Amino acid sequence: MERINGSLLKQMLESGMNNLSNHAAEVDALNVFPVPDGDTGTNMFLTVSNGVKAALKEDTEHCGKILKSLSRGLLMGARGNSGVITSQIFRGIYQELQDNETIDASQLAHALVNGSRVAYKAVMRPVEGTILTVVREAADYTYAYTVTQEITDCELVMAKMVEECNEALLRTPELLPVLKEVGVVDSGGKGLTVIFEGMLEAMKGHVVVEQKSAQAVEASQTKVEGQEEEFGFCTEFILKLSQTGMKHFSESDFSNELATIGNSIVCVQDEDIVKVHVHTLEPFTAIKMGKRRGRFLKLKVENMQQQHDNILEKEQEEVVAEKKKYGIITVAPGSGIGEMFKELRADIVIGGGQTMNPSTEDFVSAIGKLNCEHIIILPNNSNIVMAATQAAQVCEDQDIHVLPAKTIPQGISACVMFNPEAEIDEIIADMEDAIANVKSGEVTYAIKDTTYEGMEIKKDEYMGILNRSIILSKPDCISATKALMDQMIDEDSELVTLIYGEDSNEQEAEEIAEYIESISDAEVSIYQGNQPVYPFIIGVE
Repeated sequence: MERINGSLLKQMLESGMNNLSNHAAEVDALNVFPVPDGDTGTNMFLTVSNGVKAALKEDTEHCGKILKSLSRGLLMGARGNSGVITSQIFRGIYQELQDNETIDASQLAHALVNGSRVAYKAVMRPVEGTILTVVREAADYTYAYTVTQEITDCELVMAKMVEECNEALLRTPELLPVLKEVGVVDSGGKGLTVIFEGMLEAMKGHVVVEQKSAQAVEASQTKVEGQEEEFGFCTEFILKLSQTGMKHFSESDFSNELATIGNSIVCVQDEDIVKVHVHTLEPFTAIKMGKRRGRFLKLKVENMQQQHDNILEKEQEEVVAEKKKYGIITVAPGSGIGEMFKELRADIVIGGGQTMNPSTEDFVSAIGKLNCEHIIILPNNSNIVMAATQAAQVCEDQDIHVLPAKTIPQGISACVMFNPEAEIDEIIADMEDAIANVKSGEVTYAIKDTTYEGMEIKKDEYMGILNRSIILSKPDCISATKALMDQMIDEDSELVTLIYGEDSNEQEAEEIAEYIESISDAEVSIYQGNQPVYPFIIGVE
């Protein structure tokens, strides 16, 4: 195969997307932390599917034009660090091939190298042993092979890329000690390798097909008689219930919960497997509902009528927001935390967090709803910062400041320090100072037996996380939270913000507050956050 034409390129992209979909749960499971929020595979699939669907709509055989749509779609749909980096890899590939109607072997090898270079430039402090290492080493070896062996067959180039991706992936634990300790390879690198493997299969004449259950296919084709044409998103997923989920799951209860946000609901349970289909305007809410009960084996979100979305966007654009000097956009994983931010003068709260990272487009949309001289974004999660930063770059004609808030307590402290009467430089300095001076703690349960930094962690035990590092593991939630408080509070602590989530209650929060008051003079404020996964989120100042 001396050249890749537009038709083959589309098949390669679709095959790569489908292969990632089929392996998303496997990629999710490569989570360094044994916490129930591994979402690299999910983030990468949602990112890639947004780009590939845009590329497939292009009515052209020109590879450069197809890649342009792919790059734009990936950019806007990027979620999480892995999703953003993936979007940058294919952005670099597009930049190298934008004028090409077809692609030869040498051009393909050059483009892969450029993809790795662009991705590295997008990351402020690149870490080796990650997806960046995988793409760089694989692309460089592939280029050297193509040049020295005078390769003219595109399939051989992609086969070499896949081979080297797998080899580089196996080396990631040697470069990143935490991977070696936990016994996994890098999840982002695995996701990228899976994409390229799918693309290679298409070049061999075998386009990877997305695996679907018969029920899911039937559900996706079902239309309720007499119902008006539906808008929003067709959301489908197959869920493997956790032990807790198995104990408490009810098809009817879950269907009723889904009915609060959508219709055309199909929910079928087979022991610990649940197959779900729903039409909704809030796909991320549906996904979060599922995430609380187990882990995804399959996940797909499709826009049912793009034209209607465009109409809605146009209507939103026509509503001119009140002109303000400052605007704050923040991210919250629960309705209670969202209300806290609104009370602290946040203009827009984007739903999301560790279990569902907002996309670049989510931030761009939020920015578009504000009419402000200066906009401040608080991501409140380390895996959301890159998407927020990418959105700021997309909206380069506006003055946007993405602050380094990587936890909910940091975001709250920053909002408390916001002074609308000050000038922007002073505001940013004060908010960043607040971010730097708050201790952030979280309590959640382990999803597997593992060892982390020499600490033995047992499945279903509760872990105390301080400033994003696991520092302890206890048999139950209350003892873990009290032990975490012992580590977080010292003689200089003045204020403790205690936020309890869906898996906790006010009575347990009161017990923790009493314990804090017994070991310190700090003032304790209790809030209902409604956040999933983490029974307690704690800030100490």
